[in-house]
Amino acid sequence: MRNRMNRAFTLVEILIVVVILGILAAIVVPQFTNASEDAQVGNVETQLSTIRSQIELYRVRNNGTLPPALAAGGAQAAAWADLVGSDYMRAAPINPRVSNGDVALSAASPPVGAAGDAAGWIFNATTGEITPGRFDETNRVWLD
Repeated sequence: MRNRMNRAFTLVEILIVVVILGILAAIVVPQFTNASEDAQVGNVETQLSTIRSQIELYRVRNNGTLPPALAAGGAQAAAWADLVGSDYMRAAPINPRVSNGDVALSAASPPVGAAGDAAGWIFNATTGEITPGRFDETNRVWLD
């Protein structure tokens, strides 16, 4: 009779595999923790580009006049009524960080809001500049 050799993993081999998997997980998991925030930053930057171009298009087609509803600020539906109603935009843009499309007015240039401001967008009715609420465009970070 032949001696059969057992072919199984030893405890040491299994522990080595578990340690290697743990090291790989420690390297990969932090890569995904900021993915949600990075997606929000990309989303708001894309929306901001679209909003700015549509405001400029409105201004060109209306002899340099800014959208009156946007210049008045306020709640989401009312503030974006001119741009949405005239088919410049499909719907009022929503700031993903504060989950609303309300517009606050600011006389500063560029328009700024307090870190605790709940408005989705901040608009300067004099210059026509618009910025997302609670977002620092220069550093691409959310203000909390």
